Amino acid sequence: MLLCCKLFISESRNLTVLDAIERAARLDPESVIVNKFEDRAYNRVRYTIVSYVLHDSTGSAIYSPLQQTVLAMAEAAFGAINLEQHSGAHPRLGVVDDIVFHPLARASLDEAAWLAKAVGADIGNKFQVPVYLYAAAHPTGKALDTIRRELGYYRPNFMGNQWAGWTMPGVLQETPDEGPTSVSPTRGIAMIGARPWVALYNIPILSTDVAATRRIARMVSARGGGLPTVQTLGLVHGEDSTEIACMLLEPNQIGADRVQNRVEMLAAEEGLYVEKSYFTDHSPDMIIEKYMKLISTDRN
Repeated sequence: MLLCCKLFISESRNLTVLDAIERAARLDPESVIVNKFEDRAYNRVRYTIVSYVLHDSTGSAIYSPLQQTVLAMAEAAFGAINLEQHSGAHPRLGVVDDIVFHPLARASLDEAAWLAKAVGADIGNKFQVPVYLYAAAHPTGKALDTIRRELGYYRPNFMGNQWAGWTMPGVLQETPDEGPTSVSPTRGIAMIGARPWVALYNIPILSTDVAATRRIARMVSARGGGLPTVQTLGLVHGEDSTEIACMLLEPNQIGADRVQNRVEMLAAEEGLYVEKSYFTDHSPDMIIEKYMKLISTDRN
């Protein structure tokens, strides 16, 4: 049984920092980075890490190498990144902005939730970072986007389309699930959750008109009356383009093709051209296959 962790960190421009984070990940060969996605415009990196989970005699999850690997990577990130000096075109509330666990290869969502809660407690206590749990890791299944809206995640604080430094109050109004209610402006906040597989799909728009891109993004999203189980963000992406970042919560029901077709239709109405779109990660089957190859190579 395997668990997958997607670890989102607010840095992609400083290669020395990324190297330090990746060295921390390699301390335990039982956990494997199977994919890495960097975006310099967003100044954000996502690591996809996989390992196994062990159980006690009752079948309860008791150990996964992912726990210490993720903590080691988080420690490296907190030690090297100052959120007050960070800027990028993607929302973020923390150095370690989001950690989500997915079950793979016959593992259960309960096992992913167990690990998310364990990592959340560790990060809250060890690094004194406020942690908000979401989805299956939260007692009532509270959604990630709900928590983010409560905290002002989606509101740019610089130039109308950028996120820079730290501008939130030092004491949180919404009580975190782990860690202190006071926030270090150098470290920020962490979101940690567990959920079934979510596909991340980005659609570039060849236009600098971010208002038009945001209109399209909203009309495509479930929240805007568009496609069910689809969440979107319209963002500036470089000097001459924008992008719709899509989160497909049930990709087997509402997949990338339907989202792509809807965006292209709406963009044509705005007189905009849609560039080649892309997933930011492999499929679950490909991740398992890559993990098995990498772990076999390491052991040989």
